Amino acid sequence: MPTNLAIDDARLHEAKILGGHRTKRDAVNSALREYVRHLKLRGLIDLFGKVEFNDYDDKKARRAR
Repeated sequence: MPTNLAIDDARLHEAKILGGHRTKRDAVNSALREYVRHLKLRGLIDLFGKVEFNDYDDKKARRAR
């Protein structure tokens, strides 16, 4: 999908070099993947302390097989 964006040329050039990307498109797509990954991880961190685990005895479960 063609999109026109005003992107800081210096920052994009730096991203290309540091990321070893050959094209602007590769650098932008990589940045978007990393951003989505970061947001998903942040969502998992927000769950910390909110999930309750029942006492599970794995040894007992293995003996029951």
